[in-house]
Formats: sequence, C-alpha cells, structure tokens
Amino acid sequence: MVEHTRTLDFKIAFAIGLGTMIAAGIFSLSGTAVAAIGSSAVIAFVIAAVIAGVTAAAYSEFASVYSENGGGYLFCSRTFEDRDLLTYSIGMSLFLGYTGTTAFYLATMDEWVVRFLLPESLHFLPHGTAGVATALLLGTLNARGTEESGSFQLIVTGAKVAVLMAFIGGAFAFRGPSVAVGKFAANFGGGPVDILTISALAFITFFGFSAIAASAGEIIEPKRTVPRAIAASMLTVTVLYAFVIIAMVNSPVPAEIIAQEGETAMGRVAASFLGSIGESLIVAGAIFSMVSASNASILAASSIGSLMGTRGQAPRRFSRIHPDYATPSWSVATATATIVALIVFFIALFPAEGGLLAGLGLNLGLNALTGFATLNLLMPLAVVNVALIYSRRRFPDITRGFRVPGVPVVPVVGVLANLGLIYNLPPKGVVTGLVLTGAMVVAYLAWGGAPETEDLLREVVPETPAPSAAAGEREAEAAAEAGGFRVLVPIARPDRAARYVELAAALARVSDEDPIVHVLNVTQVPDQTPWESVQDTAKARTERIRSELGENGYGVDLLIEGHTCRDVAFDILQTARDDDADLILMGYPERHQDVTETVEREAPCDVFFADKTTSADDLDVINIGAGGGPHHQAVLPLVNALGQLGSDLHLINVSTEDGGANEAPGTTLDALEGVEKTQVHNVRAGTVADGLVETAAENGGVLVIGASRDRWLRQALFGSTPDEVIALAAERDVPVLVYASQTGVSGQLSERLFPVARYLRKRLSRSGPKQGSSPDWN
Repeated sequence: MVEHTRTLDFKIAFAIGLGTMIAAGIFSLSGTAVAAIGSSAVIAFVIAAVIAGVTAAAYSEFASVYSENGGGYLFCSRTFEDRDLLTYSIGMSLFLGYTGTTAFYLATMDEWVVRFLLPESLHFLPHGTAGVATALLLGTLNARGTEESGSFQLIVTGAKVAVLMAFIGGAFAFRGPSVAVGKFAANFGGGPVDILTISALAFITFFGFSAIAASAGEIIEPKRTVPRAIAASMLTVTVLYAFVIIAMVNSPVPAEIIAQEGETAMGRVAASFLGSIGESLIVAGAIFSMVSASNASILAASSIGSLMGTRGQAPRRFSRIHPDYATPSWSVATATATIVALIVFFIALFPAEGGLLAGLGLNLGLNALTGFATLNLLMPLAVVNVALIYSRRRFPDITRGFRVPGVPVVPVVGVLANLGLIYNLPPKGVVTGLVLTGAMVVAYLAWGGAPETEDLLREVVPETPAPSAAAGEREAEAAAEAGGFRVLVPIARPDRAARYVELAAALARVSDEDPIVHVLNVTQVPDQTPWESVQDTAKARTERIRSELGENGYGVDLLIEGHTCRDVAFDILQTARDDDADLILMGYPERHQDVTETVEREAPCDVFFADKTTSADDLDVINIGAGGGPHHQAVLPLVNALGQLGSDLHLINVSTEDGGANEAPGTTLDALEGVEKTQVHNVRAGTVADGLVETAAENGGVLVIGASRDRWLRQALFGSTPDEVIALAAERDVPVLVYASQTGVSGQLSERLFPVARYLRKRLSRSGPKQGSSPDWN
C-alpha cells in the first residue's frame, strides 16, 4: 500500500485558509453592506467572524482527532456512526453548500466581467455565461488533476492580500488617516436586524476555515498545525475585512451609486481612489480571487462526494479514482454540473429582475443564491457543534490534540448563533434550499443507499504467489510489488483456471513489462446470509484452483486470491482498481450476464471476454473484422502485436445483402503494420455476424471483435452484434474474444454517436452493396 505523505506546513495551511476566505464575499458584499448600514458593516462582519469562529473551534478539535480529509462530513460520520440519514443529510448539505458557494463566486465574477471587461457589443449574452464557462473549465482542470501546489498557494494568497492592501492604502492616502477615521466614525447606521441580516450574508466569506480542516490529511502535525492555522487565518481576514469596510466608507462615490453598483461597487470605488490603474488592479484581483476560491471549493465538494460514494450514501461511481489522473472524476463532474445548474437557475432563468416567471414574483438572483449557499453551510455546521458535545460524552478517553473550552456551553452558543443567522437569510434562498434538501432526502430514502465498500468484500485467501519451479515465493512477491503488466483473471469454475491463465499469459506477453497474472475467485454471499457460512467454501474453491494450476509453468508471475463478496461485479472492479490491473480477462456469461455487463461498462482498464472454448493455442490464427467503431480501432494495436509475434492475421470484410455505407478495410490494414502478411477476405452474407463467424470457421483460430461498453443504445436501435457473434460461434465451435477498451467521457460520447451515424448512413445510402463495406459493430 502507498503511504500518504504529509507535505503542508503551517504557512501553507495558513495560506489555504486565508486564500479561500479572500474571495467573492469581500469583493461583492462590501459594497452591499456599506450601502445598507454604512460603518456598521464592520460590526456585521465581526459578528459573522465570531459565529464562524465558534464552529471553527469545533472543526479544530475534530481535526486534531481525525487527521484525514473530509471535514464536517467526516467528523459527523465518525461521531454518529449509526445515524445513516443524519450523516447523509450532512454530506448532501455540505455538497450543496460548497457547490452553491462556488456558484456564488462565479456568478459574482460574471457580474464583474460584464461590468468591467465585456465589450458593449457582447452584452446580449445571458447573465451567467462567463460563470458557466469558468465552471466547466475548472471542472475539467480538477478532473484532470490540476491543482495548486503549496508554493503557488502562497504566491496566490500574497497577491490577494497585496491587492486589498493597495485598496486600503489608496483610501487612507486619498482622505488622510485622521479624516478617514473621522468619516468612518460618523457613518454608523442600521438597526440590529439590519446588522444581523448583513452578518448572515457575510458568513459565507469566513467559511474558508473549513478548507484547512478538509486538508488535514495533507498537513504536517495536523493536531497542532490545524487549530493554529484556522485561528490565525480567521483573525487576519477579520482585521483585513474591517479595513476594507473603512476604505469603502471613505469613498468619494455617493452612497446611492454604491448601492446601485451592488456587487461591483468595489471596482467603482477603487477607480475613485487610484484612478483607472487602481480599478484595473482591483478588477483583476477580484476575478482572480473568485476563480481561485472556486477551484478550491470544487475540490472540497468533489472530496465530499467521493467520501459519500465510498460510504454508499452517493452512487458508487462517485468514489472512483480516474486511472490516469488519480482524481474522483465522477464526483468532480457531478459537482461541476451542480454549479452550472445553480448559476443557470438563480442567475439566468430567475434573476433578481425579469426572468421567465417575473410576473409571478419568482425572482431569485445573486442575493438568493447567497442565502441558498449559506443555509447549506450553516445547517451542517450547527450539527458539527452538536457532534462535538456528543463526541465528548461518547469518547471521553480519546486523545484530542486541541480541546474547545467551555463545552457544552460554547457549542450550544454556536448552534443558536447559526440558527439566528439562518433566520436572517434572504427568505427566497432559504425556501429554495429547504425544498431542494427535502427532495434529496426523499430521493435517498427511495433509493436506500448502498453498502459501504468494507461491507461488500472480504479477503478469505490473500493474494499469494503460486508454486513456481523457476522462482521462489519471495521472488514472485517481489516481482508483483515491483509492478508489471498485470492481467486480472476472475475464475468462477476451477476446472477452467489453467486454460484462462494460459490465455492471459499469452495476451500479457505483448507488453514490454514483466507479465503478472492475478487469479481471483469470488464466492458470492447471498443477502441475509452470514459471511462465515461461505468462508470454508471460498477457501476450498481457491485451493482447488491452486491445485488445478499446479506448478507455475506458464512463464509469468502467477498470483492467486480468494474473496467472499455480496456483489461479484463490485469485487472484480474493486480488485482491478486496488491492484492497478492493466487488463481483465474473464469468461463470456453463461449465467449472471449482469456481472459481465457491469464489468464491461465500469472496468478501470481494458477487458477481454473469452468464451468457454477459447485457448492460448487459438491465438496462432486471428480473425478480425474490417473496421468500424472506437473499440474496433482500440483492439488493433494488440492484434498487430500478436501478428508480429507470429500469429496469422485474417481481415474479414463483410458486405451485407441490404447494402449500406460501411467503411473500407484500408484503415484496419494501415494499423496492422509490421506484420509480414495479412490475408483479406471479402465476403457477402445476410448479416455481419454470419459473415464473420462463417469465415472464421473456415480459417480456424480465434475471432476477435470489439464491443461497446455502453451497449444500451446499440441494443435498443440495432441489436448487439457481439451477442449475435457469440451465439453463432457457439453453434460452429468458433473461439471468440470480445474486447472492450477503457473509455473516458469523450470515448463514451464517440461510441454512442458512432452507431447513430452509421445507421443514418445506411438508411440514406441505398445505392446497392459496397465492395468495401465492413462489419456493423463497435
């Protein structure tokens, strides 16, 4: 197992919190706050900071106990282990809070872009366009593993602070220190309700402290560093924000203009202090800050989604780590889609003024979006305070690197303060948040969740080397640990183990790396059946496989493992991910087709399916169709490599009786380079499957075909050629290998569009059979 390395020290942790808090909140809410209550905005921001500080203290204590990534969802999950619905609600609310916060940042950025950067000729674009485009860009970057390094975070944060210091310095230079203080002292306004309302909106600016706790798994000495970094960053930001408010109050821009400018008022005020250069500096700093903080929030939301997927409280796909980029790509994609949906809903469809249903009073806008995001942050933070009280009572002896003083009084104050802020949030944002939260809870209850990863799989016989005449167990283990081309071979029937291992070894030899064949036997545990009742059966089946394989004379490093699992497909997929398999080889289904289809669709690597007659000897002669589809193209390099190793290659070009616009075989021939001779067979048959199987039966050897991983569209519109080939080949005793290559989002899109395009071409082209036609499969 690869150990996680902690690399972030105090200054980096401090920069994470500071950089996340200096974002859209101060750049957009400062103008709104000063226009509403003048100098009292400082009081509102301090109140928000104090309330956030209470929960930040609870985060600090939990982070000193659970020094892992995950933040509030992790803390509540560890504290309320048996409260499934509660922990789901916390995770879901935090996910919506992070995505809502990001939508707020990017929608605010959109306002700055429209106000200061977008040419007048492009003002016809819907509001939110720039925010949506940036969300998609950041989502793509996060999915591909692009993230800020510690050093870059320091530079980014330093630049943000420098921009705000320039703004503050410009105000004091413009007015003079004594005049600036006097003007600030004379402009307090608003009553308690007004101040609390601004505090509720300003709370979102201080939630960045959670980013430090969420990164606890990366921080050096987290039990000591996390509390210090949280306290230091919150204190620094509060002081900095207070001076920004003082600068805003001292603006020569009239209050009514500040109110009219709203979210972009700070740019207008900067121009009055520092001229056009100052305005450009603030605009650049504001947009950069919002994008940077959005990136951090997308990462936090995707981490929550990934952890929920692992616990079975979100679709299992959320927990999947992309094999190339090592990111939770499904979770990142879902977070990005949610952010886009929120921007479109609050800003484009139902803006503060106008919109689709303006006549019915359904206007939301940026203010309501702020309320939505803050609600979904305050609710779980209140629960975190309750969790602290419960944790102290449930785990009195657990070591705590930091202890919040005054428990339970301080957490109770935190809960009440959070509820008070919720009461003062914009009603439309609160209602929207509660409706969506209720809908998500109902959906979860209807779904029922999924078991945690640990509840599905048990290692009965751990991965161990098979006996080898060429090398001892230590050498085999060392080879496996060093890495190589690993083929995972799930074996259901022990009597077929030797044939599949020989076939896997033959396929693995095309790689330049040392081949490793990993044999896995999974014994399914029926629902409501104790794990122990099938443990002996699983051990016996694994030992029988070991016996069937005998001495390791296969020329590869051979590992054998036995599991019990309630979900066989999940076990195969999880083993492939954990062991970084390069290829899966398994039998085509005689029963339990759902297992095969799940592995085909979700495997983190390429997959070969062999029927029960296919053996390594059949690879001496390889039959392959003439072309068509992404998966056909993907298998050609392997076929070419086998041809270079001595296999005879036969290219079968089928034209069907109903004609059609199929591809010529030239593309496939071009891919089979370095092979002395490839025989081309031009045949005519009733169906593509008939032509392939009949010709392969005459040639001998194995028929290799590519299959789309996501065949629902193929089956719905055209039927599945691989399934037809398998059925016909069984009747003619023709060995078949079905290949499904690994696909990302773009690959899945192309494989779905390909059959549609081909179908349309065949329907539009009725001029008769084409001599260069090719099989209709992907």
